[in-house]
Amino acid sequence: MIQQRANFDWMLKELADGVPGIQQIVVLSADGLRIARHGGEPDAADRVAAACAGLQSLAGAVATEIDASDGRMRMVIIEIHGGYFYLMEAGPNAYLAVLANEIAEPGLMSARMRDLVVRIGSHLTSPPRRNGQTV
Repeated sequence: MIQQRANFDWMLKELADGVPGIQQIVVLSADGLRIARHGGEPDAADRVAAACAGLQSLAGAVATEIDASDGRMRMVIIEIHGGYFYLMEAGPNAYLAVLANEIAEPGLMSARMRDLVVRIGSHLTSPPRRNGQTV
């Protein structure tokens, strides 16, 4: 079950405070629904969450082409002019996405995201949905 969104605030703020350059953090379900956010506008977080659903699906499809892979996406990093986008598996059917400007150091970001997921990953879950309803 998903924790109340308010309970995520301090955890996401801690990540934002620990890595210079973070502009927005979004926790999302595998089907692209925003669970929680820090920074940025709510509408932007919803757009990021929707885009991430497609991206994690694409990454999973590519992963199946690697012989030793289990087909699951663990992390995607995209370098963009002006910054970075990070997407990490955060628990069953849940993902952690971060948008950061170019001062963000990718190694530090990856490590801090991984630490956050290890500490609270069991709380970053979203039950599967079918036809808009929780299964």
